[in-house]
Amino acid sequence: MISIQRTYPGNIDFHSLVFELNKDLKIRDGGDYSFFAQFNKIDSIKYVVIAYLNDKPVGCGAIKQYDDITMEVKRMFVLSEFRGQGIASLVLKELEKWCKELNFKKCILETGKRQPEAIRLYHKNGYKIIPNFGQYANVESCVCFEKIL
Repeated sequence: MISIQRTYPGNIDFHSLVFELNKDLKIRDGGDYSFFAQFNKIDSIKYVVIAYLNDKPVGCGAIKQYDDITMEVKRMFVLSEFRGQGIASLVLKELEKWCKELNFKKCILETGKRQPEAIRLYHKNGYKIIPNFGQYANVESCVCFEKIL
């Protein structure tokens, strides 16, 4: 059974999942990893969601404030052996629900062109491609998305 839990960035399960995420990104991003890693620190994140399958942490995601009406989705990840079961969509929906409860109007996010499964996930969940924002503005390997809540 899958359960979704809201938590905080100091949660040990979150740290464990982020460690696995970073290992995956280091392979996918190759020489670009250091550039992206600087924007993926968890010290500025306040809101974290973890997915558990039979009490085992299998996926996570987080949100951080981007501006007065926008939250940025960060650190979305599901362990490879648990992908394809809808876990990432459950995490994303919980993050969106939390955003609404906090009175934010939209979510934005950045993912890489080398992450086709992430791109499919965001399309499937109603996110639309937007021009690359902020630090990603001129980075060709990035794809940015937005969803009005």
